[in-house]
Amino acid sequence: MKSTPSPIARQELAAFLRARREKLTPPDVGLAPRIGPSRTPGLRREEVAALAGVSVDYLIRLEQARDVRPSAQVVRSLSVALKLSVDQTGYVYTLAGHRRPERADRQDVPAGLAQLIEDLSPLPAMVLDHRLDILAWNSTMSALLLDLDGVRGRAPNVLRMCFLDSRFVGFYGDRDDVVRGAVADLRAAWADHAHDDQLAALIHELEAGSAEFAEYWESREVSVRARGDKPMNHPIVGKLTVSFDVLSPLGDPDVRLIVYRAADSASQQALDRLVQSSASPRLRTV
Repeated sequence: MKSTPSPIARQELAAFLRARREKLTPPDVGLAPRIGPSRTPGLRREEVAALAGVSVDYLIRLEQARDVRPSAQVVRSLSVALKLSVDQTGYVYTLAGHRRPERADRQDVPAGLAQLIEDLSPLPAMVLDHRLDILAWNSTMSALLLDLDGVRGRAPNVLRMCFLDSRFVGFYGDRDDVVRGAVADLRAAWADHAHDDQLAALIHELEAGSAEFAEYWESREVSVRARGDKPMNHPIVGKLTVSFDVLSPLGDPDVRLIVYRAADSASQQALDRLVQSSASPRLRTV
């Protein structure tokens, strides 16, 4: 998706490209060091143009904030040529009127976020990614969601649990609201990750395995809920209602921290019994 950069965006893009070019030296990009003094700070335009596969005239027009609209391919080539970081690359994409590129798949939950999940015990807490895979959780959340620790092979997934795990039939007191909201959340994530093969495979698996999911998916509802309530019918402690809050780390908006709290005194008593019945607080990650 591409929009027309505003004059302010073009000016900032021009200034940013110049600044990055001037901070690099030939050896930084694999070129031979210059012999003798040079009047040009950093790299020459000719060098950047050659590295990015664009003409020198085109680079001049970009650096002079003329009315040019670089394609996503050009932005990507310039980002590689100028050795931009992930955040810097996203900044250039935005200034050029393009959607930021998708980040690489997450391998580990950041240590600080993992520690926070543990510190939140006995409150149930977990970390999800954009596919609604559960990447990390504490023991209270495991007990509340019917033994997350027992899931083997791949990361537990909220939608697989709702639609493909028979234990969750009747688990939510207002199932329609919960699962409709989860599918609408996935639909919102899909728009930003349309090229995610794992996400596409998940959607295909759910459509093939659940007519209920397929119906919700085809409704094309889009919604990202930051908070709400979930009534539950837990097989160990009975009925309880939890209120949830969703928090996203500034450095990685595709990851969200979910924290549950008891919505009323009766639910708190039920949650306390569940904590007592579970093992000592501990962190689990995939």
